[in-house]
Amino acid sequence: MLSAAELDAISLSLSVALRSVLASVPCAILVAWWLARSRSRGRLVLDALVHLPLVLPPVVIGYLLLVMFGMRGWFGGWLHDTFGIQLIFTRAGAALATAVMTFPLVVRAIRISVESADPGLEEAARTLGAGPWDRFFTITLPLMLPGVLAGAVTAFAAGLGEFGAVITFVSNIPGETRTLPLALYTALQTPGGEAMAARLAAISFTLGLAGLLTSELIARRMRRAMGR
Repeated sequence: MLSAAELDAISLSLSVALRSVLASVPCAILVAWWLARSRSRGRLVLDALVHLPLVLPPVVIGYLLLVMFGMRGWFGGWLHDTFGIQLIFTRAGAALATAVMTFPLVVRAIRISVESADPGLEEAARTLGAGPWDRFFTITLPLMLPGVLAGAVTAFAAGLGEFGAVITFVSNIPGETRTLPLALYTALQTPGGEAMAARLAAISFTLGLAGLLTSELIARRMRRAMGR
């Protein structure tokens, strides 16, 4: 039987992961489309920046978020003074850190869908008089859908396990920022917490595996439904 603290950590992880996906997907769609279709020199720079979270230590990402969005950060102070928004030490900040860490996964999945689509479809629509936004919403976006869904589910599963950036940026506050991996870390540091750590590890494993399998199934079914 799970304790109240364990259930709270699980529900908080699900909430943070969901909010991070909802925040990152719209931006990921635009970035992936631009990376796949643009021939600008700046594309290489943006591509490198997007994928930085995959190669930098998560603690570094958390530190950069702290510098930018902390109460004395470049944007954090302005957000707090102007809109009353505080990200540091809050679950909103945990969602931001998770979104940054999983953003490359969403972009990569969507970009693969865009690059595998036939660009002749967009060109045919253009010759028929469809404007840029019409082509995007009626042709490009539907072709992106397998990548959008697969990337979103993968990012959700990865977000459930994000640790380094979250604990660096928003700390480990029970009921506010103590997500599933942070609760596991706390259990390992607590005398007699081995049983709780084992339960949380099993839950993390199950959720992560389910997310990856769901992502693959969605991608396959969408490709099959679209005749690809």
